[in-house]
Amino acid sequence: MRIFAYMRIDILSAVPELLESPLNYSIVKRAKDKGLVDIHIHNIRDYGLGNYRQIDDYAYGGDAGMVMMVEPIFNIIDKLKKERDYDEVIYTSPDGHILDQACANHLSCLENIIILCGHYKGIDQRIRDHLITLEISAGDYVLSGGELPAAIITDAVVRLIPGALGDETSALSDSFQDELLSPPIYTRPAEFNGWKVPDVLLSGNPKLIKAWQDEQALERTRKLRPGLLKKN
Repeated sequence: MRIFAYMRIDILSAVPELLESPLNYSIVKRAKDKGLVDIHIHNIRDYGLGNYRQIDDYAYGGDAGMVMMVEPIFNIIDKLKKERDYDEVIYTSPDGHILDQACANHLSCLENIIILCGHYKGIDQRIRDHLITLEISAGDYVLSGGELPAAIITDAVVRLIPGALGDETSALSDSFQDELLSPPIYTRPAEFNGWKVPDVLLSGNPKLIKAWQDEQALERTRKLRPGLLKKN
């Protein structure tokens, strides 16, 4: 586990342009500017084979769709591993572990990670068998590639690095941190169009406010996401 607020993330993609915007704005950009995280996007085609930089081929067995080849991915991961140690080599896969807050918390405590974005029909199974240490899914659906899940993973992890958020305690009250949804939140004005902020939030009594928030979080979770309560 790292004991300092710095992390390096290497993302391997066949379409790196898809990652430029999500990772260059908002909290992720501020974390990069502060030197809290170093994000490197690698174009897998730079390691492709032959004059055409080939990175995919037909599947053995005659199945439809193209498959990402072993050699280009092995070569880039091997190069990176010779430069530093990596705590996890992640593959964004629809049949991986569904990303949740506990997973994001775990990853935020690491120093160096690689995220491999799937593409086409998928990647050669030998990559998964011998190079990948963790598979993560963004949900039970299929996307055109792993770039959006990689951006989601990165955002979920980076915001947890100490110093990334303006308020250090903000992430602690996010939904799912305690397997509960967040309670309702309000801001000024105290009344608008006849809609009032609950009196307890205007009371100035921290104990009463905390009790109300805990009650609301539990009730919202029971109503909207009861499956979360079964994890406790």
